[in-house]
Amino acid sequence: MFSLAQTLPLRAGFDAGEYAELMYISARTGALSPDYYKHIPKPATHQLVYRSAPVGLDNLWELWGGPQQSAVISLRGTTAAALSWLANFYAGMVPANGSVQVSDSFRFDYRLAQHPRATVHVGWLLSLGFLSREILPRLDSCYRAGVRDLSIIGHSQGGALTYLLTAQLRMMQQSGAFAGMRIKSYASAGPKPGNLYFAYDYENLTRGGWAFNVVNAADWVPETPVSIQTIRDFNKTNPFAGAGSVIRKQKVPVRWALAHAYRRLDKSTRKAEKIYRRYLARTAGKIVRKSLQSFRTPVYETGMDYTRAGNYVVLMPDSAYYRRFPDSDTAVFVHHLHAPYLYLLSRYRP
Repeated sequence: MFSLAQTLPLRAGFDAGEYAELMYISARTGALSPDYYKHIPKPATHQLVYRSAPVGLDNLWELWGGPQQSAVISLRGTTAAALSWLANFYAGMVPANGSVQVSDSFRFDYRLAQHPRATVHVGWLLSLGFLSREILPRLDSCYRAGVRDLSIIGHSQGGALTYLLTAQLRMMQQSGAFAGMRIKSYASAGPKPGNLYFAYDYENLTRGGWAFNVVNAADWVPETPVSIQTIRDFNKTNPFAGAGSVIRKQKVPVRWALAHAYRRLDKSTRKAEKIYRRYLARTAGKIVRKSLQSFRTPVYETGMDYTRAGNYVVLMPDSAYYRRFPDSDTAVFVHHLHAPYLYLLSRYRP
């Protein structure tokens, strides 16, 4: 489908052939059976080095070796297991810097952003905790062996984990780890990983064309989780902060009308946020604790202002695409799997 024209060292910017090669890898990482990728080409320049056992919320990763001592980390997406889906629905927000007691023997200390108001999805953060416990030592071994070009790929939930792992490694580099290593990330069909402040931070960390989220415009997964923005989610300096005093200066009945409208608008978003946090943080967290009994529930942030992050490469469907992959009321993943993405990629023109 593509001939990989990868130039080493890794270069900034979206490369369709590079992404295709990584998708050939990703299809194999996430497949439940070889039938899933029987029509997807084999990776042209990479070989499987290591495949982990499932850990945590049914998470799994692979290490692939490439030319001239390059490496690829491939992160598996959602599986059919209920525990894997629970990672997605466990959508409370937690600070992007902190600590989570993953098990009795392991506390996951993490730094994913510099911005003090950055928050991320707790379910995927928990998955990252389990994965990074093994990824980081193996990556350190690769680095000591001379690997200086690292690509990260993840599709669907794997795309969400690609965001978080990339942020973790970039922050580690700022502290002196993995000096000189070029890290290029391709989240694929990735959902929204955190709030706007995490997005700002992530885009700053990966600026210059070193991280992408490739999306099929017909795919619903990148539209999740549901976002609810309240007045609290704005920067400290904003016109809404002083709305109350402005309204009080108005004459009656204008003051009454404005105050009523303002309360209704503010209250509705806060109420919706509260309901979502109740089910997607506290209730889901209780289910996680039953499955991972040594997991300790973190303190959740108040927000649910999920937003997309990073450079987006949009694969735009046309009539030929919809004839091949028609909309469906039952096959809800028809636009989400590797095959439709690779089909659109084959027709993509920069």
